[in-house]
Amino acid sequence: MNKGKITIHDISKNLGIDSSTVSRALNDSPRVSKKTKEKILKKAEELGYQRNSLASKLRTNRTNTIGVIVPRISRHFFASVISGIEETAFDAGYEVIICQSLDSYEREKKLVDTLLSNRVDGILISISMGTTNYDHFENYKNNGFPIIFFDRPCEVSKNTNIIIDDLKASLEATEHLILNGCKNIAHFSGPQTIELYRRRYKGYIAALEKYNFPIREEFIFESNLMKQDGIQCAKEILKLPEIDGVFSANDVTAISAMQYLKTQGKKLPEDIAFVGFSNEPISAVIEPSLTTINQPDFEMGKVASTLLFNQINNKTVLNQTTILEPELIIRKSSIKN
Repeated sequence: MNKGKITIHDISKNLGIDSSTVSRALNDSPRVSKKTKEKILKKAEELGYQRNSLASKLRTNRTNTIGVIVPRISRHFFASVISGIEETAFDAGYEVIICQSLDSYEREKKLVDTLLSNRVDGILISISMGTTNYDHFENYKNNGFPIIFFDRPCEVSKNTNIIIDDLKASLEATEHLILNGCKNIAHFSGPQTIELYRRRYKGYIAALEKYNFPIREEFIFESNLMKQDGIQCAKEILKLPEIDGVFSANDVTAISAMQYLKTQGKKLPEDIAFVGFSNEPISAVIEPSLTTINQPDFEMGKVASTLLFNQINNKTVLNQTTILEPELIIRKSSIKN
C-alpha cells in the first residue's frame, strides 16, 4: 500500500472490522467503544491513513479556512498583522490562505473571486491603493460569507473595520515637529482616494491649524509612498528651502527621502526634521534613527480574526469600527539641537 492513499476500507480489511465502524471511530463517534476506537486509530496511524478533509468539509459546508489579502507581504506591518491572524486562527482550528494584491485593484478582484470559488469561510483584507469600487466585496458577502477590513477601511455601510486612530497619531506627529522648532512642515501623503491617508492628511492639517500655521498646498506631496516616491519628494522639497520638517504617511518614503537628502549635503535633523509612520524595523537603525508612529499590528491581526470567527460561527454581520491606539516613538530624526 502507498502511504497517503490508504482508505477506511484498507483499515477495515486489515482489522476485520466493518468499514462503517472504522468510519465512525475516525470521526470520534460515541457509538464506537473506547477499546475499538483505540485499536482502529492505532492501525490507521501504522498504515499512514490520511483523512479526506475535503470530503468532510463538503459534508459540513465549512472549509475551516479563511483568506487574508494584504497589499504587500514584504511590509513589516502586514507581516506582523498576519502573525496575529495565524496565531488566532491556529487556536481556533482554522487554516489561512495569504494573498497579496500588490496595491492593484484588478489583482484584488481576482483574489476575492478565487477565495470565493475556494469557499473560504471568511476574508480579512486591507484594500489596495487602487480600490475605489467595492462591488467585488458585496458579491462575496451576498454569497453568505463575512468580510472584515483592517488598516485600510472600506467606507460603505454594514462593514466591520479594524483601524488605528490615524488622525490622532498624525496630529501628534506633526505637533511633535512644531514643538521641536519646525516652522514650515511638508507632508508626504498617500492617495487621497484611500480613507486611511485622508485621515493622516487631516491630522497634519489639524496640527497646523492648532498652532495657527498657514496651510501651503505646495508643501503637500501625494504619491503611492514607495521608495522611489520618497526620492522624488526629496527632490521637490529641495526646491523649497524654507521647509524644515517633514511628516511622512509611511516610513518607506521618509527613509528614502532622508537618504537622498543626505547625499545632497543636507544635515538631518538640523536642516530638515523627519517623522514617519509604521515603525518599520529599519527605522530604528538608520542614521539618524527615525521618529515614527508605532501601530499595534500584531494586536490588529488578533482582533480582526477574532471578530471574523465570531461572525462565521454566529452567522451575524456586524456594522462596527474598532479603533486601536498607536504610539509616537521619538528618535533622533526629529530632535533639532
